[in-house]
Parts: sequence; structure tokens; C-alpha cells
Amino acid sequence: MAAMVACRYNPEMAEFYGRLKERGKPHKIAVTAVMRKLVVTANALLRDRRAWEDRTEAAAS
Repeated sequence: MAAMVACRYNPEMAEFYGRLKERGKPHKIAVTAVMRKLVVTANALLRDRRAWEDRTEAAAS
């Protein structure tokens, strides 16, 4: 579920998902790749003891 929400509302993940779909990947494979990217990102944040930084234009306002 988190990967689906990320594909819809997170610009970076939506772009990543879109690139995969353009290359002809099926929906399930593309969402699984987004899922893995989220897990890797979360693990890196925990490892470095950092908080998530929203880099979207809405957060900058």
C-alpha cells in the first residue's frame, strides 16, 4: 500500500514508476521496484539516524 501511495503522491517515486512503465515493465514489477526503493531509503535513514526531508515544491512553500 505504501508503494501505491508513493507512486501517486511522491514526485520522485512517481517519476521512477513512470520510467519503469515507459520501459515496458508490468504494473506489478514497477510497484515492487518502488516498494524496494522505499525500504532501502527507510533503512538508510535509520542507519544514518536522519529524518525524512520532503523536497517537493509544496514543502518549500
